[in-house]
Amino acid sequence: MAGTPRGVPARGSERLRPVMRLGFMTLCLSDLETGRRYHGDYATDLKKLQKRLQRIQVAHILAGRPAIVMLEGWDAAGKGGIIQRLTARWDPRHFRIHPIAAPTDGERARHFLWRFWRDLPRAGSIALFDRSWYGRVLVERVEGFATPAEWQRGYDEINAFEAQQVASGTTLVKLFVHVTQKEQDKRLRARIDEPWKRWKTGHDDFHNRSQRPAYLEAMAEMFARTDTPKAPWIGIDGNNKKAARIAALTAIADRLEAAVPMEPPPLADELAALRDQLAGG
Repeated sequence: MAGTPRGVPARGSERLRPVMRLGFMTLCLSDLETGRRYHGDYATDLKKLQKRLQRIQVAHILAGRPAIVMLEGWDAAGKGGIIQRLTARWDPRHFRIHPIAAPTDGERARHFLWRFWRDLPRAGSIALFDRSWYGRVLVERVEGFATPAEWQRGYDEINAFEAQQVASGTTLVKLFVHVTQKEQDKRLRARIDEPWKRWKTGHDDFHNRSQRPAYLEAMAEMFARTDTPKAPWIGIDGNNKKAARIAALTAIADRLEAAVPMEPPPLADELAALRDQLAGG
């Protein structure tokens, strides 16, 4: 690769230095490593958030507004737990979860964004991506699955793709869930020790762990080149699971809620008449 881009840490550095771009500060992972405990009433606050999110989903259905919620992050960072709690009270007819794995042979024969175009949400629906098109500039870059020319071109292609979604009226929420190496190791060990969680880990997780310096370098450039005003990155400190879930659901709720009218629809005359018939027996 050519010289290290400005603002990208040298290989092996655990800190990602902040980079000034377009007048705002891009994501800095070293700011997301406190692991502070959640000091509120977790169960109560989670229920309140889920009720709020339930209304937000209904508002999207009524407004016919599509939305994309995309989560990236380290293995064992807690993305699945966030998605599980995010959708707990959502109507399953109006959202889809897309867990992204390695592309198939047929998908590799096409442009890397092709398989994501297929899964874009329809009007009034929310699409959730557990990993995403950022694989082009992360795993495909680090593991050599894409040529330098391909992944370098990927930043502009991703920015254009996201800009198209926003311009067409789709709300886009991009989260990155960060954990330290120490916390990741703790969770990987726990998965192996728990018989009913062993299926969630394997050789790939440990291979990716060994490549952490290269991934940190790729992430720094990714944030610097794809953190845009209309599609900003939101960083989540995933080192405490409960705090991370509250932070993630709050960030998602704030972004989605801002995109739709949140007043409930008035009672239509037809429904009022039906209600009166029921009241009359």
